[in-house]
Amino acid sequence: MRVIAGKFRSRRLKGPKSLRLRPTSDRLRETLFNILGPAVEGSLFVDLFAGTGAIGIEALSRGAREVFFAESHPASARLIRENLLALDVSEGASVMEHNSLRALGILASRHLLADFIFLDPPYAESDEHLRILEFLDASHFVAPYGLVIVEHHHKTILPERLDRLERVRLLEQGDASLSFYRLAAAA
Repeated sequence: MRVIAGKFRSRRLKGPKSLRLRPTSDRLRETLFNILGPAVEGSLFVDLFAGTGAIGIEALSRGAREVFFAESHPASARLIRENLLALDVSEGASVMEHNSLRALGILASRHLLADFIFLDPPYAESDEHLRILEFLDASHFVAPYGLVIVEHHHKTILPERLDRLERVRLLEQGDASLSFYRLAAAA
């Protein structure tokens, strides 16, 4: 695994080895950040189910001002910290060793507004997608023009619309799909 572009371009990241992780492929990560473009610069970015931290590290590399990594498994959280240390990242990154819902609750209680929230739960735990989307739909954590990006198996069916969030784009690449949600205009 490597960082695709930005400040840490081409730097290698430690991979999962024996950990049971399914990191987002380099190709899908590149596609995602090509879509997000320059809006990542200066953003508050949240990487849920962070695994190796590759998504959040890519956001840091492209100029995000602050990235929160939520990872409940201690070995994976340690791997994220090791990757950040190897890149000499000492500011603008926080590893939260909590499950994603707990981490979101903590962040929302700080009255922060997230520009980008990326979630990629294990494909076998597809109910997590909906739980997180419902939390974000009910909270005021998503910035007015923020994006919630869900990586999921291409056969997983996610809602087109919740009360406040609506899917604005679906991108499929191999077995993986990315669903992009924004706050609906009426919300």
